[in-house]
Amino acid sequence: MTIQTDMQAHHAALPKIIAGDINAAQSQVSAAIKLLDEGATVPFIARYRKEVTGGLDDTQLRLLEERLVYLRELNDRRATILNSIFEQDKLSDDLRARINAVATKTELEDLYLPYRPKRRTRAQIAIEAGIEPLADLLFHNTLNDDIETLAAQYLNPEHDFTETKQVLDGARFILIERISENADLLGKLRQYLWDFAELHSTVQSGKEEAGNNYKDYFEFKETIKTIPSHRALALLRGRNEDILTLDLKLPEEIEDAPLGTITNTFSLTSPHDWLKDTIRLSWRAKLNLSLSLELINQLKEAAETEAIKVFARNLKDLLLASPAGEKGILGIDPGLRTGCKIAVVDRTGKLLDTATIYPHAPMNKWDESLHTLTQLVEKYSPELISIGNGTASRETDKLGAELCKKFPKLNKVVTSEAGASVYSASALAAKEFPELDVSLRGAVSIARRLQDPLAELVKIEPKAIGVGQYQHDVNQVQLNRMLESVVEDCVNAVGVDANTASSALLAQVSGLNATTAQNIVDYRDENGPFKDRTALKKVPRLGPKTFELAAGFLRIRGSNPLDISAVHPEAYPVVERILKASQKPLTDLIGNSAFIKTLRAQDFVCDKFGVPTIQDILEELEKPGRDPRPEFITAAFREDVSELSDLKEGMQLEGIITNVANFGAFVDIGVHQDGLVHISALADRFVKDPHEVVKVGDVVKVKVLEVDIPRKRIGLTMRMNDPIGENHSNNSFVSASKGQKRSMNQRTQQAPSNNPFADALGQLKKR
Repeated sequence: MTIQTDMQAHHAALPKIIAGDINAAQSQVSAAIKLLDEGATVPFIARYRKEVTGGLDDTQLRLLEERLVYLRELNDRRATILNSIFEQDKLSDDLRARINAVATKTELEDLYLPYRPKRRTRAQIAIEAGIEPLADLLFHNTLNDDIETLAAQYLNPEHDFTETKQVLDGARFILIERISENADLLGKLRQYLWDFAELHSTVQSGKEEAGNNYKDYFEFKETIKTIPSHRALALLRGRNEDILTLDLKLPEEIEDAPLGTITNTFSLTSPHDWLKDTIRLSWRAKLNLSLSLELINQLKEAAETEAIKVFARNLKDLLLASPAGEKGILGIDPGLRTGCKIAVVDRTGKLLDTATIYPHAPMNKWDESLHTLTQLVEKYSPELISIGNGTASRETDKLGAELCKKFPKLNKVVTSEAGASVYSASALAAKEFPELDVSLRGAVSIARRLQDPLAELVKIEPKAIGVGQYQHDVNQVQLNRMLESVVEDCVNAVGVDANTASSALLAQVSGLNATTAQNIVDYRDENGPFKDRTALKKVPRLGPKTFELAAGFLRIRGSNPLDISAVHPEAYPVVERILKASQKPLTDLIGNSAFIKTLRAQDFVCDKFGVPTIQDILEELEKPGRDPRPEFITAAFREDVSELSDLKEGMQLEGIITNVANFGAFVDIGVHQDGLVHISALADRFVKDPHEVVKVGDVVKVKVLEVDIPRKRIGLTMRMNDPIGENHSNNSFVSASKGQKRSMNQRTQQAPSNNPFADALGQLKKR
């Protein structure tokens, strides 16, 4: 059997492995892999190829895609390693079998370690001098002989081994390398350290003042496997900023346990003193150091993966936030010295007018600013005011409140302006508004994102939207790949109007890219709105495959009512069969919920379309073009609370969830800092994951538990019965239920006393 045959076997095994990972049948996975390899996107497969994949959903498909990439990379590396060892003429049947059996990249690299090409080591020099037989003798035999006398037999002046000490050192180098490259031993020690070792953090000398943000970690330790992702990333950031020193240590009572693991692995029942010293040196000088670095890196990778997942979930919630819809919006980008930038957009998002007002210090032109706003409202009749939540937001909100009193039908909303400045300076913004000042483009974005958060936020690099957790510290390639998937899934879940969408939004549609998206925009600019989906085929470079992948997600208000729905054009014949059987025209069928509920999907099954797809078609006919996003609602901020100093313990407020982390949720309550609701204060029950209770954009009621003005920190609870006036700066931060407290103490028994606030520091929004 050749290495190529081995690789073919591994490739054939991928569906079975992945099926176990995603809880699906092997046939389902095989079908999905085939579709992905043919260029199909996850949204397209999840929505329009349910019969082919047996109904795999988008979550399963994303995991399948991720595992497929990993396993293919593993197999590529496996082939490289097998070929390398084969070329060294060291590939035994046993080694080959072990390499073919491993399931992770770590196990694979452990096996390859002894055969990896490396620089000429001291162990290799000793082997070349003929000292390896002595090393074997010292390693496997219980010696009563004088090892000095034994070593004298291996003196080799030609290789500069002229003294017995040099010979014994050479033998020791050989054994240390042999011990440290044993794959079985590495696996055992790695697991032992992961289970029992503690990560110790200490402040570097003289860095106490500069590292005040990390003072909770100046003297800190916790078992490495229990450190949550946000704390791990905080520790690693402290190390990267040269504030903290991190060391992985076993507790004193078991610090020598690895020595026993080494002797047991090699069946060294009664090692002599020289061998004991060699084993001790191999652990302390080599294995402990290398494995500690590896496990800290493993902690980092796991923390990054979790942080990226948190970012992705928050981004999804933000992108799928409720849209205000087709309403005229007056957008305000607040400011102090530079003034407030104003932009008015119509129901379709078209820019109508701009202005700059100076209601706040130092100019204090309050009445003049109110007059300018009044003129704009009288001229354009907007229905909503969108106020950015940055600097001077609360002061501007008061201005908005006065304006709303003059126009009772006008309502105001405080809107997240995260990423607006990034958009303003982007090439896309310059192309949309070439004559508009950069500062005014931000106001346009703030207005439009209230109409349709998804359509506007896709114009901004996801990392700049500000709903992540240590997003600048994590693997950027992995982060970008995950966020791109989230944006793609959200855009395609909602659907895109092909006649009004920007090129940025169209580029996220299944099957389209920046070029084809721009071609769609250019074509409609030159030829007018698309009349139906078939007209999309006339767009340059939008071929049959692209049309197949994109058409179902593009909405066109035209001659065919189905074109505004999620029914794919390839399934229009199914609708015709339904119309024929029901003897109703399409206009009478669409939206006729009572009648559609009497139809059975199985009655319309055909060769290409089974029950799942036909059921989707019936549901779409019942509510064509329905938006999966929630109804638009706003929070009512208290007008008497605009500064941190206005907050009092016990106050009950309404706010908007701006960010969700593993340790809790941040809430905008109308002051210059977001408050933190710790995970233990989210509900009257045990909460394992804050996303079970809240998501970005939710409007929630909270109570103020604690206000720390010097540190600009606000402690909140969503449990209105929680007592105030107690010391809440502890592990649970607020009085938790017994079950919640017990769980948290088990996870963070060595955590700093006020770690929720410490971890939150970098997350607090500075306006």
